[in-house]
Amino acid sequence: AARAAIAQAGVAPNPMIVVEAENLAGSGPYGFLDRTETTLNYQQTWERGGKREARVALAERGRDAVQARALVRGLDLLAEVQKAYVEAVAAEAEAALARDRLALAERALAEVDRRVRSARDPLFAGARAQASVEEARIELRNAEAERESAHRTLASYWDGAAALELDPRALEILASPAGPVEGVADLRLLAAERDTAEARVRVERARAVQDPAWTLGVRYFREGGDVAAVAGFSLPIGRSDGYRAGLDQAQAERLAAEREIAAARLERAREAARLSAHMASSRAEAQDVEARLIPQAERAVALVRDGFNRGGFSYIDVIEAQRALGQARARRLAALKAYHLDEAAFDRLNGAHADIWTAAETRP
Repeated sequence: AARAAIAQAGVAPNPMIVVEAENLAGSGPYGFLDRTETTLNYQQTWERGGKREARVALAERGRDAVQARALVRGLDLLAEVQKAYVEAVAAEAEAALARDRLALAERALAEVDRRVRSARDPLFAGARAQASVEEARIELRNAEAERESAHRTLASYWDGAAALELDPRALEILASPAGPVEGVADLRLLAAERDTAEARVRVERARAVQDPAWTLGVRYFREGGDVAAVAGFSLPIGRSDGYRAGLDQAQAERLAAEREIAAARLERAREAARLSAHMASSRAEAQDVEARLIPQAERAVALVRDGFNRGGFSYIDVIEAQRALGQARARRLAALKAYHLDEAAFDRLNGAHADIWTAAETRP
């Protein structure tokens, strides 16, 4: 379609074939039909001022803009898929954490029941332990519902089944954030729109040049049966500023496109710097929680549980220690999720998946 539009832009205005019939009053036996004159003309406009070249250039710039816009929309789609994948994997990990919390709560309930039966703890301790188990079951049910929803959202992008097998360990892959980059695809689209406006300026300027037209034809005289050749040349006479409105609009569009490119470069540089800093912060937080906070929380749970079994701590101490461990693991997961969501935004900004989209478009 783009090639056809460019080819059409290079075609000169269609020639015209005009048939004229003129009836003159006559005195013969057939009245006015005796002096009927019929003229057959072939008329062709001679384009001047580079109109043809300007139209072809405008069509080519329009093609480039369409291709750049398609790439931008494709990258937007791939970024949505990447974010949906991160959400699905994170939901998988959150469901796993919920299962671990339920297992810890059930283990604590068994220990409390044993102590209640031996009259070492009051009955309300068992009731509170049972409430903790029910709370953990509700959290697990909600986490699994979120997991199924995230899976369906991800699978909807290719109309696939929601029963996906996702490995939460994919969140463990943390690459160092790259430096600031330019949004190649987005800036290419803005540049194509600017070039299109520039080409439109040339088209409007070319319109200022008047196009003469020449004609060739034959004229048939019914009276006498004579045939004559006819030739003509015409040059439109009009105001030379009739193109000014279109030219002013095209120049304004070009200026707006140039300013938008400059603003987009600055905005994307700021966004790249923000995402890089946020990714580095999330990465450091996840590593610190894993290396320092979680081991200490796990050690605290083990010590409190051991002291609880020996009668040195109450069930409240066990609950608090397990809650602190669960919060530490949830904090690490939140940091990992934030990192990968920012990474998806950074990849979109960088056009990291442009090759994937281009390959998909060219695939037969």
